[in-house]
Amino acid sequence: MDYFFIGDPELVTAFRFVGIGGTAAANADEARDLFRQITENWNETAGIVLPGIEGCRILIITEEVADWLGDTLIQWQLSDRYPLIVEVPGMMGKLPGRKTLVESIREAIGIHV
Repeated sequence: MDYFFIGDPELVTAFRFVGIGGTAAANADEARDLFRQITENWNETAGIVLPGIEGCRILIITEEVADWLGDTLIQWQLSDRYPLIVEVPGMMGKLPGRKTLVESIREAIGIHV
């Protein structure tokens, strides 16, 4: 599987409708455990408990899960290894203080409307 999702139970179901496996994380401990399992077992096929993790090249997580992962997520993103991480808003929408992708791009190229 190329994609895997960690987030709200409702979004896990929504992603399954489009063929992307996933698991819900209710708190920071669950999110960290899932993240470790996915990143530590990325090249291994034996011993993986969750279906769909083997070969995960893009891990989709909600902003809330990203906040729960904190420095662990930042270190992984800087490691230049798979899976790549994509953050999406959760069921309640964008978290306060987070920029949208469009806002980040505009800021990066210097366009202010």
